[in-house]
Formats: sequence, C-alpha cells, structure tokens
Amino acid sequence: MEQAEELRIAALVEQLGLPADEAQLRRIAEYLALLQRWNKTYNLTALRDPAQMFTHHLADCLAALPPLQRALAARPAQQLTLLDVGSGGGLPGVLIAILCPQLQVSCVDTVGKKAAFIRQAGAELGLRNLRAEHARVEQLPSRYDIITSRAFATLADFVALTGDRLAPDGLWMAMKGKQPDDEISVLPSDVDVFHVEPLQVPGLDAERCLIWMRPRR
Repeated sequence: MEQAEELRIAALVEQLGLPADEAQLRRIAEYLALLQRWNKTYNLTALRDPAQMFTHHLADCLAALPPLQRALAARPAQQLTLLDVGSGGGLPGVLIAILCPQLQVSCVDTVGKKAAFIRQAGAELGLRNLRAEHARVEQLPSRYDIITSRAFATLADFVALTGDRLAPDGLWMAMKGKQPDDEISVLPSDVDVFHVEPLQVPGLDAERCLIWMRPRR
C-alpha cells in the first residue's frame, strides 16, 4: 500500500514538473499517512476520505510549489525564510519544507494540537528546516522573506496581520480559489499585487490561483 501511494505521489509530482528525489517522495507519503492517522483523533482537517485528502490537500498544495521554486531561484545565494500562517495540519508548510530544503520554514497556528502535530511530523520526517509555532502571527518576533497562507483570511486581513512580520524586500504568496477580484480591489494602496498566477491542480475540477504581493515602493 505504501509503495502504491509513493507511486501515485511520484506521478503527481512528475505531472506538476516538480523535481523530487526518492527520499522526498517517501517523506511526502509518510507525511500524508501521518496526517490521516492523527486526523482521526485530533481533527486536523475536515476532510476524512483519503482520496479527497490526496486531491484537495496534497495535490492542491503541491501545485503551488513550482511557482514558489521559481521565486526562490531568483535569489539563489540567500538563506531565505518562509512563514505559513494558519498552517493547520501543515498545509502547505510541511510540503514546502520537504521540497524546498534550502528554505527555513515556520508554521504558525493558534490551535495547539495542530502545532504539536507539525512538530511531530517534522521530527519523524527528519525535517531540520521546519518549525512550528503555537501563537498568533502578530506575536511572532521574527521577520520572513516569504509569507504564505491557504484559505486563511481575506487578502486585506492577511497583509494587515502579517505586515510587521514581512522582511525588507519580502513577498506575500496567498493561495486562493477563484481569482478574488473583490478582495484585490480593497487592498490598501501600499500593497502591490504584482502577479496573479492561475494554477492547474491535477484531479481537481476547481479554480485555483496564487496572489503574489509586496509592499509598494
């Protein structure tokens, strides 16, 4: 069963054009198994069906990785940090930590059991570049080069809550469904939406996009 799951994940990763070695594919499969197991007790996600978790969580999050990796390639010499806000069960933060080992990834959530799960997943998967914070994002002391979220809040609330956590020259990467034109229209004037990137999620018949933003200079 585990080998079959790894083959499904390998096919998904190949379809998305993501570079991944065997160790990374194995970690993704182990993470998905951990998420399914813990979810039975700790209610990390509302989805219970493994097939739905594969498409609506795993594939949905992995579809954002190629654009993120292109953004990282523009700054290859830097040790960059990423914050996943409202990370829940580690989506997409844990997957980013697996596939972008050059990034220092922090996941923050206000629910203690979700932060505890991410810490456990990081330990079991040997992800030294992954941290989990049980806190409100406003309480964090650090600044981050990239701040991401997935179905966390409106764009206006997202940038308002995380603006003080964004490093100089930092970027916001918001994962959204249908292009949120109404949300974009009410963003403050000092926020620059410089790219809206449509995403194709294998096996998911729904609109997805990334909203890339930065402070307006």
